[in-house]
Amino acid sequence: MKRDFLSLWDVNADELNHLLDLAGRLKAEWAAGTLRPVLQQKTLGMIFSKPSTRTRVSFEAAMHRLGGNCTFMSVQDTQISRAEPLSDTARVLSRYIHALVVRTYAQEEVETLAQYASIPVINGLTDLYHPCQVLSDLLTIREKRGSLDGMVVAWIGDGNNMAHSWINASARLGFRLNIACPEGYWPSARVIERARTEGAAPIRLFDDPRQAVEEADVINTDVWASMGQESEAATRRALFQPFQVNRELLRYAPSHAMVLHCLPAHRGEEITEEVLEGPQSVVFDQAENRLHAQAALLYWLLVETTA
Repeated sequence: MKRDFLSLWDVNADELNHLLDLAGRLKAEWAAGTLRPVLQQKTLGMIFSKPSTRTRVSFEAAMHRLGGNCTFMSVQDTQISRAEPLSDTARVLSRYIHALVVRTYAQEEVETLAQYASIPVINGLTDLYHPCQVLSDLLTIREKRGSLDGMVVAWIGDGNNMAHSWINASARLGFRLNIACPEGYWPSARVIERARTEGAAPIRLFDDPRQAVEEADVINTDVWASMGQESEAATRRALFQPFQVNRELLRYAPSHAMVLHCLPAHRGEEITEEVLEGPQSVVFDQAENRLHAQAALLYWLLVETTA
């Protein structure tokens, strides 16, 4: 049966844990030289409206490691840029390739492509969600901490697509999530309400980041102005300054707390150089795990769910 991965709502808790187990297994097999090319003669398509380093390269590398091929399409190089309906694009590409990663602005675009495609569609980032990143973040935390059970995650900064995917993860897995944002920059009330209604998520909102990190096992942040918000950057820098992840903030957190950032980072804005390069930072292990988590996702979508 064809499955899509448009948000973490597309998997249940057992499936999410299975993906993390699978990522760990594939990572170990790659290191041991025993990874099998299970995706030979499979092609992954990628349609991107936004710039990318980690998403594009990690998906390409994961696909190649599993024996498959990739074809990359900037939106400007496709007929989408000339107003071809997404429904037509989805049905045509379904006859050429085996899965599609989409990185765009509107969540509705990936949902439309998934509706009309007969192949798996993966959300490589939208303005609403970034589920692939949080999948790799969970893998990183589990590797470092040993388990996700009973953990407390603090999200500091903008209530953006990353915050929304962390809210979904909390709903699915039941860990405690503390969110600290400036007034007016909270995550979507609709996203929070669904998590509280359909999941077991103990989500708490704070206007003081020091309170949010007090019991945190994980401290997570992201840029203050995402792609498409460049005109707001100066205003946001002034408003978000008290929410910087710095050495002073870490004094309020447990000494074992690890620091995550999905990158790219604006050093000296949302996070200081000292913290990003410090002993509590796991951001480069986190970045590497994009590859392993996405290899697991591709394996699951193209091998296991189609068996």
